[in-house]
Amino acid sequence: MFTGIIAAIGRINSITPLVDSADAGVRLNVHAGGLPLYDVAIGDSIAINGACMTVTEKSEQTFCVDVSRESLNCTVGLDAEGEVNLEKALTLAERLGGHLVSGHVDGQGAVTHFAQVGESWRLDILAPLSLARYLAYKGSVVVNGVSLTVNSVTDQADGCIISINLIPHTIAVTTLKHLVPGTRVNLEVDLIARYVERMLSLSALPG
Repeated sequence: MFTGIIAAIGRINSITPLVDSADAGVRLNVHAGGLPLYDVAIGDSIAINGACMTVTEKSEQTFCVDVSRESLNCTVGLDAEGEVNLEKALTLAERLGGHLVSGHVDGQGAVTHFAQVGESWRLDILAPLSLARYLAYKGSVVVNGVSLTVNSVTDQADGCIISINLIPHTIAVTTLKHLVPGTRVNLEVDLIARYVERMLSLSALPG
């Protein structure tokens, strides 16, 4: 589990296919940036742009993860070198500053608007129809690993537009500063919303 509070901006240094096949996954070598790795062991989890990955190798400043083709197909930002948001797995001794995040990306959204408004930035994202039912006013959503609050939801035929306010601190310490209209992002909906939807769907069944 994670909190959606980004601990550091890292960088994917290299991408190596695991086997010689178009369907193969890849091994990522990631520079941890300001993320301390002294307490990270092989087998531990680190969220990269919101996707939970297992550490397979590590040094003082870098670590490696193996990403399956399925994970590559379901996410964005793990198939190219560049900056990524990093967060180590939550421990019971830490403050839950964001919200409970599983690190399982539910789908991809597309940025439709990103611009500064006063001291903050407004971010609008088109979420797919499959996720629209889980997104609500003042609810939580994870965008590329960052826990954020939804300010408004506008439904439309192909999904919904969620509007989010980003404070200067969030811009400074995450990769969200690089977003532009058209950029695709990883989305994870609120964990509780998924369970509520499941319970409501079962309650509608006969018997």
